[in-house]
Amino acid sequence: MSESAQGIPGLPDLTHPTELIQFGTHLLKASLLLVFLVVALGVAIALLGFALRRNQQQQDILIGEWAVSYSQLLRGLQHLTLVLILLVGGFFLCSTLSNRYHHWEQAKVAQVAESVAGEKLEQIAPQIRYVTEEPYTYTTQVNNKIVKINDKQKVSRFLTLSGSQIQVKLDQSPDIQGRRAIYKIDYTADYKIVNQLKDINSFFFEAPPPVGYSLLQSYKVERDGTRLQQRNPGDYGFPFQLQPGGETSLRVTYKAQGGPRWVYNSNGQLLSNFRLMAIANFAGADFASGIVPSEIKNDRQGTQFTWVFDDNVSVKNPFGVYTYTNPIRHTGVLPRLLLLAPTIFLWWILLLYLSLPMSLRNLAIAGSIFFACLLTLTYLSRFINPQFAWTLISLILLGLTWGLGSKNRSVSLAAVICTIAGAVLPVFGLLVSFSGLTLSLAGLLSAIWLAVRHWYGFYSLPKNGV
Repeated sequence: MSESAQGIPGLPDLTHPTELIQFGTHLLKASLLLVFLVVALGVAIALLGFALRRNQQQQDILIGEWAVSYSQLLRGLQHLTLVLILLVGGFFLCSTLSNRYHHWEQAKVAQVAESVAGEKLEQIAPQIRYVTEEPYTYTTQVNNKIVKINDKQKVSRFLTLSGSQIQVKLDQSPDIQGRRAIYKIDYTADYKIVNQLKDINSFFFEAPPPVGYSLLQSYKVERDGTRLQQRNPGDYGFPFQLQPGGETSLRVTYKAQGGPRWVYNSNGQLLSNFRLMAIANFAGADFASGIVPSEIKNDRQGTQFTWVFDDNVSVKNPFGVYTYTNPIRHTGVLPRLLLLAPTIFLWWILLLYLSLPMSLRNLAIAGSIFFACLLTLTYLSRFINPQFAWTLISLILLGLTWGLGSKNRSVSLAAVICTIAGAVLPVFGLLVSFSGLTLSLAGLLSAIWLAVRHWYGFYSLPKNGV
């Protein structure tokens, strides 16, 4: 299994059998240790009572106090054990959900990235090549003497394009699997050439097809309506004649398919009298490489991008059109919340214990409701906004918490206040951008409530409790 499929590295996942067995082993050892300590304390009290059997008065006083303390300890251990069970079980549940949600987020990002993945279609600007002879000097040895020889060699030079009028139509369609986008290109370009040389009239028009295509068809180069033929298969250099001072135009047309990105590469040339019109007949098109078009027109069918360079200009990066995808924001929010959820649960339970009497039954129900709400939030957030989802879940949580009062309005209202300060606001704070401010308000509300409840006596509860 790949690392991305395993979720967040280092976190336990109860769906993995090895980790589940390890968790059960550690839990069994901890339970046996706790039982041993409780039994040892009870045996110690019994031995102390046996030792004081001759002094009945001292035995009644001392053993009575120890018995009462031991009974309170047992009741407290029951609550502590249940809290620990809920806390540890909730941690493993939340860590498993965090792993699952992290894996789902990464799969969603990978799916979006895959939809626009693949090699880009890169059209390289054509070049006008000619061959000329240039003098050069070299030395050689003749009859044990160093001789300097002047000779001529053939070198290739390039003529600058005098004008470029390009129109490319882009259509987008999904591939066979429906996962990736494919561009269908209809390319037409007219290049103006002026021979400013005095003694050269033979040229090669080198116009390679786009790089990265998966299908190329109807590729042809025409001069004044006459199609130029290739000399060798795979060689896109087309010879033509042009007298000094003359001018002509060459047209390149083709249809191609490739990845969801089309760019024009000037290949280090100076562009002059340049005009490129890219018509994207689909939604979500945007200009690439940060070269802002001279004009952008939007209509129902798509977007038209136009780059115009009247004077000479050098464009370093390829520019063109690509498919824009909506950014996936706020990733990692739910996994972080789920990892901190046991702490929020402990905060909430502590507020409840400090505010109203809690029985084992109510503790178990409250813990189950809390983690059930987080489970619902985890899977509901895949379809709707997490903040809105938690708002709906919070209303259900508050409605269920009202039942802690057992038909006593004061106790129910106290439980609702504790739930707002200890559960609703902290979870909501971890879902929004201003987490620190929201958590601070929740902590301040908790402190104010406990002070009002215990110090100032503004809010009292009946003695019968819950």
